[in-house]
Amino acid sequence: MPVLVVFSHLRWSFVWQRPQHLMSRLARRWRVVFVEEPVHDTGPARLEVHDAMPGVSVLVPHTPVLAAGFHDDQLALLEPLVARHLHAAGVREAVVWLYTPMALPLVKTLALRCLAYDCMDELAAFKDAPRQLRQRENALLKRADVVFTGGPSLYDAKRELHPNVHCIPSSVDAAHFEPAGLVAGSEHALAAAALQGALPGPRLGYYGVIDERLDLALVAALADARPEWQIVMVGPVVKIAPESLPRRANLHWLGMQPYARLPYLLAGWDLALMPFAINDATRFISPTKTLEYMAGEKATVSTPVRDVVSLYGDVVSIARDSAGFVEACETLLAESVAARCQRVMRMLNAVSAHSWERSADCVHDLLVQATVRATPARVEALAPAAPAAALAASAGGRA
Repeated sequence: MPVLVVFSHLRWSFVWQRPQHLMSRLARRWRVVFVEEPVHDTGPARLEVHDAMPGVSVLVPHTPVLAAGFHDDQLALLEPLVARHLHAAGVREAVVWLYTPMALPLVKTLALRCLAYDCMDELAAFKDAPRQLRQRENALLKRADVVFTGGPSLYDAKRELHPNVHCIPSSVDAAHFEPAGLVAGSEHALAAAALQGALPGPRLGYYGVIDERLDLALVAALADARPEWQIVMVGPVVKIAPESLPRRANLHWLGMQPYARLPYLLAGWDLALMPFAINDATRFISPTKTLEYMAGEKATVSTPVRDVVSLYGDVVSIARDSAGFVEACETLLAESVAARCQRVMRMLNAVSAHSWERSADCVHDLLVQATVRATPARVEALAPAAPAAALAASAGGRA
């Protein structure tokens, strides 16, 4: 199988999101080597290697360097570690995929067939972003053979910066979240019941990373406005101090939960929430959870995140301030059975247009095309699995 070497700022075992969705599916046609950011450790630099699933090997570098991420201070240790592993694994050439521009210097040590950049977020706008990130992204855009973006806002921001940019918006594994697929009495059903089953209704919930992109003041205001509502917040706390989280009797922080458990938690909510702050860090986000909430048939209230408004503003309630957020929640909690049925139909229609399977097929096809253009040698092993033109065109792709 052809080899796809992925450098990621997100860990495979972290929240299951775009990298895992795409790579787990591409692994059916590619041998995926997923290289994570280094972990600080004492002693000589080494690689921890494990098979995350069939077709996906995860490489975790351990180094004594204190600098975080793919920092320049890490490169002298990372380059030989990765090169030796690939050589020992029989990898003589590969398509390289970057989730972070900070890993770009590592590319020069590899026998490169094609270079892909999946711009899933505007990382330079995030809290504690490396100061070199924007400059390194400019260099990556000059060198990459193909660029993907995680949503239409990012596509608009990048399409004039590269001749081969394609919008691959967040998709959904609908079967994973649909209520009909839940198994009563299963491990995750019992775990979800233990976590929130004793909470009275109504329950309003959010799952995802809890960081500077969330409007914690809005979450607190929602809990204060309606003490009888139970607000359930699921996800790891990252880059912000846990003590900064608002604490209320009706506000419940459940921490990170497995991807397999999320549909069961979601099923126990009366309403799903997307209380994102509107700031530089959220200007280009395209939350994966939007479609997941819809697949779970949950009414959803969101702040006016640009991609949510443009893609799903007709099925997600948009609130522009805390008072409007409370009002939107009240309206959805009181909706009639007929209104709910109509909303669910609109949601499922939106869900049916987006699947990670289709997105992975599209990405595979586009990688093949980019590889053929970059290296004219014969590439029978990379025969396209499915035409990408329809998805790329519908998502705003540009060949």
